Amino acid sequence: MNFETLIATRAPRLLRLKISRPHHGNSINATLIRELSQALDGAERSEECRTVVLEGEPGLVCTGMDFQELAARPEADPGETAGIAGYMKLLKRFTLSPKIIVCHVEGKVIAGGMGLVAASDLVLSTSRAEFALSEALWGLLPCCVLPFLIRRIGFQKAYAMTLTTRSISAQEALAIHLVDELTQNLDESLRKLTLRLNLLEHETISDLKRYFHKLWTINPEMEKLAVQEITRLASQPRVRQNIANYAIDGAFPWERRDAVAQK
Repeated sequence: MNFETLIATRAPRLLRLKISRPHHGNSINATLIRELSQALDGAERSEECRTVVLEGEPGLVCTGMDFQELAARPEADPGETAGIAGYMKLLKRFTLSPKIIVCHVEGKVIAGGMGLVAASDLVLSTSRAEFALSEALWGLLPCCVLPFLIRRIGFQKAYAMTLTTRSISAQEALAIHLVDELTQNLDESLRKLTLRLNLLEHETISDLKRYFHKLWTINPEMEKLAVQEITRLASQPRVRQNIANYAIDGAFPWERRDAVAQK
């Protein structure tokens, strides 16, 4: 299957999915969400495929919501433009899919990209990786990311990352369990890992994921709240203006505020 936003490569018992939107900062839009879902459909239909690897371009994995697309459609519903409900559904699907989702990180992961990492079963990273929740700088919150991030790293670490908006290094990410293994050779680490993962039967993987899901339930009410809140925030005029200023002029919100204050 040919994709617009992904490069799919098949190997024995493995499907690699590379996010490839380099001219848009490897950002997330409705097309990417739809194509990731379609790729998972294919993987889940395959008895031979055991593991799905999600990765980005060298130096850049994912920068979150596509601001340029939002700015280009100022009258559109931001929830539909950004595919917010589909994004939330995709993250939950990662946690329940009978395939093992492994995220390769070799570069920056920002905002919504953090959800793809946090919802993955295992995360392998090089020392080049950086992780950040930048949403609050724009007047947004990582509403859909947080249920999965809290599950992975705990409430306070997720809260601090949201509040401070600062980047953390790969070593820091390993220390708080956002990353499962720090390596300088992602492919070799993946090879060793899949030797073990391939010993498990599909039914066991499904049973494991369902059981752990019951131990940490992201229920329908939580999912609905996350989608409603990020859609509400993204619809506010000040937030839309912040996004438009950056997408069109490259101006950060605080730069605009400083300019107004100096007048």
